[in-house]
Amino acid sequence: MSEKKIAVIGGGAAGMAAAIRAARRGACVTLYERNDKLGRKLGITGKGRCNLTNACSPAEFLASITKNSKFMYSAAYSHPPSEIMDFFSSLGVKLKVERGGRVFPCSDKAAEIVNALRFSMKDIGVNTVYPRRVKKIEYCGDGAEKEGKCGAEKFVLHFCGKETPVYYDSVIVCTGGLSYPKTGSDGDGYAFAEALGISVTERMPSLIPIDTEENTEDLAGLTLKNVTLSVWNKKSGKKGKKAVFSEMGEALFTHSGISGPLALSASAHMRDGDIANYAITIDLKPAVSEEELDARLTGLFREEAAKDFINATARLLPIKLIKAAAEAAGVPERIKAGEISREARRKYVQILKAFPLTPRAFRPIDEAIITSGGVDVRELNPKTMESKRISGLYFAGEVIDVDAYTGGYNLQIAFSTAFSAADAAAE
Repeated sequence: MSEKKIAVIGGGAAGMAAAIRAARRGACVTLYERNDKLGRKLGITGKGRCNLTNACSPAEFLASITKNSKFMYSAAYSHPPSEIMDFFSSLGVKLKVERGGRVFPCSDKAAEIVNALRFSMKDIGVNTVYPRRVKKIEYCGDGAEKEGKCGAEKFVLHFCGKETPVYYDSVIVCTGGLSYPKTGSDGDGYAFAEALGISVTERMPSLIPIDTEENTEDLAGLTLKNVTLSVWNKKSGKKGKKAVFSEMGEALFTHSGISGPLALSASAHMRDGDIANYAITIDLKPAVSEEELDARLTGLFREEAAKDFINATARLLPIKLIKAAAEAAGVPERIKAGEISREARRKYVQILKAFPLTPRAFRPIDEAIITSGGVDVRELNPKTMESKRISGLYFAGEVIDVDAYTGGYNLQIAFSTAFSAADAAAE
């Protein structure tokens, strides 16, 4: 029996992993990448350090998937984070685990991950063709040979330009989403799917900075550590709003709003309806209760009675945030600390425990870390990532409508789905 001919479209994380996996299982693999280099987006992930997975259990991995986690059940347990870590170790990459289970190469260089995948493909005999952009996937059907269409193969790839079409037994689409379009992710995979009658869900940014109604220009660049950011749905709950996200960590003010790990994760929970339905609060002092903080301020204002309010509170907050908190509480900056009323002090405590921000809009999708939406998971076999409509056609990575929090989980989705697709395609 001749070896299977498999085409992998897309030379990113999922594409390279799928190509290596299928080749290791004896398939003849050709990978097509539209850019002039492989792994362009992978090379800039994690601020250039590449948070390639998370050292968590399959159950914890599933709990960190914010959309269509049930679909990922089989892939998560068949190809868990531990297997992905072993895979990269087998490629000669030394790994380390940091806060929150985040896994990085010890070198702190994403280029090491890209090169390890690239060299492994070369060593195992994967034929990499780039730059070469696929224009169309033509499906000839399971009876292709009898009908004299494609010969024994079921698929023919057509390319942009004058390149000759090429025939394959199976195709794995790993073209990414819409985020970071300069790296080549601009929706090709969605077009392939729709042209073949496969449903694609609405695409929108996820893990994206949030613009706010409040003017944050004076706060731009300020990083808040060990704070708790909460997102509230104002349209539900007994008191008119319900927390849909609340987590302690790090946030960053930008010229137009907020970013950083907490804000990015929060954005994944703001998908239902208008963004105006949500409110954001930041607990700037999560280690103490309102009562404890009030008692602390009472003592502080007594000790610093002769100082201006803004100077008396300098020990509580970063300098950039003092004015913003005072303004939000309606407390004059230059009032003497000893003249602060009980009501004003209580209001200030409330602001410190729930600094308010009003979401106005998400940043453009090309600033998103990932795309939410994509090939409808109802169209795919969750064990193999194969299309239920077209046998031999597989999808892996961000092109599928599955996404997760930051922390290495989205690349883990890419690798788990890539391995599942490659195993099935190579059988």
